[in-house]
Amino acid sequence: MDVLVRLEDPPGDSTVMAHVNSVPGHPHGARVRREVVTLYGAADPQALALALAATVEGARFGREARDAVRHFGIWANRGAVGDAAWRDTATGDLVTHDLDIPLADLEARATALWGSCGPTLRRVAAGLAMADWPEGADRAVTFTLHAGSTPAYGSVVLPDADGEAEWLQRLREGDATAGEVDAETEGD
Repeated sequence: MDVLVRLEDPPGDSTVMAHVNSVPGHPHGARVRREVVTLYGAADPQALALALAATVEGARFGREARDAVRHFGIWANRGAVGDAAWRDTATGDLVTHDLDIPLADLEARATALWGSCGPTLRRVAAGLAMADWPEGADRAVTFTLHAGSTPAYGSVVLPDADGEAEWLQRLREGDATAGEVDAETEGD
């Protein structure tokens, strides 16, 4: 699953914690399907897990249609409410389906996602919460979740706990920031 996560100020008096919009892939494979998650207020990894749970649960509707578009609002006390739409391949008619995913279903799926990719969700939230974003810049991070494999963050595969040092070294080398460490400053 290709995901773009955005962070915005809360919309007025609304208690919505996130919105999810799916952007269908191109039928000839030129563009992959992307889920756009907008978190409101704080970059909360649990809210991100609930939003991703809504995308997974919502994919049950219109799954067979490559061009299915889904839109959800996610509330902490209500669950996910939205709709899905796609073109029927036989008739060309627009098919729509209202979606209402109970909070208990979202929480169960979010718990499963948290168990399989919790570190990724924490890193994405931490990246959005960093204080050094340029003023006026949209806070947005992309990452990819592969079923049954290690999640990728941008184009870099995220490590498990055992591979953290090696991953950081490869990242530094890729950014040309790797170099010899002075023995006197290593402990600083």
